[in-house]
Order: sequence, then structure tokens, then C-alpha cells
Amino acid sequence: MTIDNNTAAATAFYALVRKFAQRTQPWETAIFYHTKPDETWDLTLVSERVYGNRDEYLTIMAAAGIDCVDMPLKQIMLTLPTASQLYAMKRRAGFESQAYLRNRQAPTWNRR
Repeated sequence: MTIDNNTAAATAFYALVRKFAQRTQPWETAIFYHTKPDETWDLTLVSERVYGNRDEYLTIMAAAGIDCVDMPLKQIMLTLPTASQLYAMKRRAGFESQAYLRNRQAPTWNRR
């Protein structure tokens, strides 16, 4: 089952987060997170520790440059968007990762 019925939205979201992670400087607003050994095979654990829920694993994947969920997460420092930056990226891409904000695999806030 897909996380979203619009795979182009998920792709656009991944690209936005990836670009953010690559271009954000240490003095700019972001979350800088050092990954831990117990997170190597569990991206949802990073999501829980950073955002307070396990739904943002695609954000973690994009920031780490991982394109497949079964790739290991190396112990690195991730540059992640803050909650408000993440929200703006999701809106821009038309993507939502949190189940309670989706209905039939589409964002509930994206009604047209």
C-alpha cells in the first residue's frame, strides 16, 4: 500500500527535503541530529526522537540520501527541517505522511 495516492507528491517532497539537507548551513535554522547505532535499521526511531512520531521516516530517508527503506542509516549528522519548515514543504509538495491527516491516501488539507 502506498503512503500517498499521488506518488509525484511524495517524490517532490523527498526532493525538497533532500535539497534542504544538502544546502542548509550550520548557522541556519534547522534540526541537526546525530544518528545513533540503534537507528541503523529503524528510520522510524529517528522520526520519533526528532519529531515525536514515527510517521516522518521519508523525511529521514531524504535527509540521509537513502532511497530505499531497507538501506542502513549510517551514523552521521542529519540536517532536518524544523516542524514548521516540514509543514511548509509538505504543503508545497502536496504530500502528507501522517495518517490522521490523510483520507483515502490523500491529504485532508488538500481538498480541491
